[in-house]
Amino acid sequence: MFDISRSAARAAGILAAPALFCLPTAALADTASSTLNVSATVTANCTVSTSPIAFGTVNPLSGTNVDAAGGITVTCTNGTDWEASAGVGGGSGASFAARRMAAGTDLLNYNLYTNAARTSVWGDGSGTTVVVSNTGTGSAQPVTIYGRVGSGQTAVPPGSYADTVAVTVTY
Repeated sequence: MFDISRSAARAAGILAAPALFCLPTAALADTASSTLNVSATVTANCTVSTSPIAFGTVNPLSGTNVDAAGGITVTCTNGTDWEASAGVGGGSGASFAARRMAAGTDLLNYNLYTNAARTSVWGDGSGTTVVVSNTGTGSAQPVTIYGRVGSGQTAVPPGSYADTVAVTVTY
């Protein structure tokens, strides 16, 4: 067996150390740099949803108005001005002065308003109608719409009356 003394091992280590410095090393690379441009265009956008106005049971002989409320919810990009208008509905002969729910050919007059006092008829801004407007925040903006079936419609026969009103948000 071959026995190397400690001093001989140290001498071998000292002699091997300079050999490590002679090994090839990776050369340092040069660097280059640039910038990366990033862009996007945020567009004005809006969505609208509705909650129905359900008048429930109407007694035309009671002599009182039947009121109910529903609404719209508008969500627009932050800073986007918007305006919500309403059509007259689909009942035969409907107008902003008197919208009409239908049950077959039978009609029940009603109207939609933007205020709880039911003095501002919601429409398209023509005549005496008003629109709802605001500026988007990026969050949902609920708007209450008030409905009224006026009293005095004693000739209306029993039935299930309904109507559909178009809601348009312009932005």
